[in-house]
Amino acid sequence: MVVWLLAALGLVILLLAGDALVKGAVNLSLRIGIPALIVSLTVVAFGTSAPELLISVNAILLDKPGLALGNVVGSNTANVLLVLGIPAMLSVIRTSCCDTRKTYVIMLLSSVLFIALAFAGVFTFWSGLVLLAGLALVMGILARDAQRHRRAERANPADDIEGADPNMPWWQIIVFLVLGLVGLPLGADILIDNASIIAAQYGVSDSVIGLTLVALGTSLPELATTVMAALRKQADVALGNVIGSNMFNLLGIIGVASLVGPIPVDPGFLTFDLWVMLAASLILVPFVFFKVDIGRVWGMLLTGAYLGYVTYVLI
Repeated sequence: MVVWLLAALGLVILLLAGDALVKGAVNLSLRIGIPALIVSLTVVAFGTSAPELLISVNAILLDKPGLALGNVVGSNTANVLLVLGIPAMLSVIRTSCCDTRKTYVIMLLSSVLFIALAFAGVFTFWSGLVLLAGLALVMGILARDAQRHRRAERANPADDIEGADPNMPWWQIIVFLVLGLVGLPLGADILIDNASIIAAQYGVSDSVIGLTLVALGTSLPELATTVMAALRKQADVALGNVIGSNMFNLLGIIGVASLVGPIPVDPGFLTFDLWVMLAASLILVPFVFFKVDIGRVWGMLLTGAYLGYVTYVLI
């Protein structure tokens, strides 16, 4: 029981520290004159994915690479099936009103690249460079599109950035940064140590714990964001949150973690889990290309599919 409580404590620390880092970094960047566009595409994207990144890097350093890979693959599957499924059961996500075709295609291409590199049997330093090069290309494309959109709307650059507060004092910015930078590695250490103990107690592998317990936990920020977006009828935010998070997980997190150390790919990923991740991504085709709304029935089907997947993995 104690290890479960400690694992939960580590997760809570991770989530709170990630939120603090985003708030501090966004306001620091805006204060020193970095354009809001660059902040939203880099600082915020990194900050919201910092828990997954820290867990993956720490797992490599602690010689538990299966947990690192399981965390990313499991998070991407959970992001589609659960993070869209649960909000859809609360309120219909009007995906027919938004256009995410371009970013969705980029996400699919990122998934294919990731799976192709996985079939080499191990993510090496060079694999990491390929993934990070892909991320740089994606960021460049999104930056160009976002800049065109901003010029067209002539919007206030700080209005739509999460955590932006033009009146935040310097001392508060520093406190948020310190809490984030201290809390992230602390929370990652606590969560990984106790997740590994749980895996040993129940006779399951680190990969399985990464695919289920850790992946579900690190998907909570995306779930919270998507629930609020669905309730506020912001379908573009809900779907864009999932697509963007999945791209960054595949290209950025494993890209960076591969530079820290090699990540062997368990045969189970090659025969099952990677294909489930890809299939979950392909489920979005009717919502992205054919303007189908994600209603309550779809929400139940997506959530049910995720519960079925987790049950299969655990047994």
